[in-house]
Amino acid sequence: MQHVFIIGSRGLPAKYGGFETFVEELVSHQQSDQIKYHVARLSENETGKHLTYQAADVFEIKKRNFGAANVIFYDRDAIVYAIKYIKSNQITNPIFYVLGNTLGAFIGHYMKLIHKIGGTLFVNPDGLEWQRSKWIKPIQLYLKYSEKKMAEHADLIISDNQGIEDYLKAEYGHVVSKVIAYGTNNVAIVPGVAQPWLDKYGIQVGAYYLVVGRFVPENNYEAIIRNFMASSTTHDLVIITNHLGDPYFEKLRLLTNFDQDKRIKFVGTVYDKEQLTAIRKHAFAYIHGHAVGGTNPGLLEAMSTTDLNLVFDVSFNHNVALDSALFWQLDTLCEVMNQAENLDIKSVEVLAQKARQIISEKYTWGKIVEQYEELFLNES
Repeated sequence: MQHVFIIGSRGLPAKYGGFETFVEELVSHQQSDQIKYHVARLSENETGKHLTYQAADVFEIKKRNFGAANVIFYDRDAIVYAIKYIKSNQITNPIFYVLGNTLGAFIGHYMKLIHKIGGTLFVNPDGLEWQRSKWIKPIQLYLKYSEKKMAEHADLIISDNQGIEDYLKAEYGHVVSKVIAYGTNNVAIVPGVAQPWLDKYGIQVGAYYLVVGRFVPENNYEAIIRNFMASSTTHDLVIITNHLGDPYFEKLRLLTNFDQDKRIKFVGTVYDKEQLTAIRKHAFAYIHGHAVGGTNPGLLEAMSTTDLNLVFDVSFNHNVALDSALFWQLDTLCEVMNQAENLDIKSVEVLAQKARQIISEKYTWGKIVEQYEELFLNES
């Protein structure tokens, strides 16, 4: 039996996004009975309580009260507890799969402890977290240093996008690494499920550009809005994001005066998966502006559902969408929108078919889990 200890997500069942969704899918799509997953879960309870979710052993780690440093101590406490658990249960050759670089500055010490019990350390660096604008400069510097130390010490780096692996090798030289992407699930289109929502905001089927994503500057909201306002399109720009109460919303309004353009509609968040899938399906085109990260779940969902995708041209996005999308840069989106609106139906169908084929061949959760299990069971 191969025991795999997953550190760095908030735990199971998934209530958030990103890593939590990944762990949920990894466990729920488990195919091999030769793997036992042990998943750390952030909790208000005392450290050490165990529960079973699917076939996984979930062990709780008590939340600390150290502000921004909580995530560092969470990863550290989870590794220390896991090592004790491994010793007391006489587990041999465990794999520690750490999600994120948060503990990187201290990983050398814990790497020695992991190796001492016969374990190996796998790390998923989670894109280029240090570049995100939400972090103040000192935290960005810490995360960049942590990224460097993780790259140096990990037995294996697992990147979810070829662009991340290329970056790590260019930045730090020889890095033992493997690319295993993020996945997506097909969600059935339920007839009529989006219509009340569309009616509420006065949106017409097939007559809107759609943006879905976290409300952060690196997702290029300013560039999208400026280019859209400069266009003569009769379509709406529908933005699904968590903008309410965010000071960036007011800053963006002052920078662009988007409130003067009746075509632009900030509509808040949509958490119902069936409804969001239908909203994606009914869009004229999806605009993907993410500039930081790896294989973004939102892009995968769009490629699964929306026929025409306009994607920000960086290596991470290009490695995913390949030739199934139209690509834009900060000052060219308006031109690409014009190009999109002049495509004939057949050309759009060809792009949609290419996108669906890419998803079915490379990005279903079944295929992703198969790659992980092959890796975990391959002792070499």
